[in-house]
Amino acid sequence: MAKSSNLYIRVEPDLKEQAEKVFDGLGISMSNAVGLFLKQVVINQAIPFDLKLAPGKINSVDTLTEAEFNAEMEKGYKDFLANKGRPVKEVFSDIRKGLDT
Repeated sequence: MAKSSNLYIRVEPDLKEQAEKVFDGLGISMSNAVGLFLKQVVINQAIPFDLKLAPGKINSVDTLTEAEFNAEMEKGYKDFLANKGRPVKEVFSDIRKGLDT
């Protein structure tokens, strides 16, 4: 039997629970999943997925000046006029995907 080493990590409880559900569905343990991730890091000599920053800073309405708020509203209105919007039901459906609600 191969020797093993303990790895202690801290994650948010909700994230851990959601990941465990996925791994249960795949028929693997959290330990096996972490081991697979680490093997891919070694094989690829990199993190096995793209790391990207969010496309632009998302500001809360509370942090915007009146001029910035008006500019954002104008952009939204122009998108609406250009028929670039999406139905609210579709947007909220996408938001709910993956949530246990």
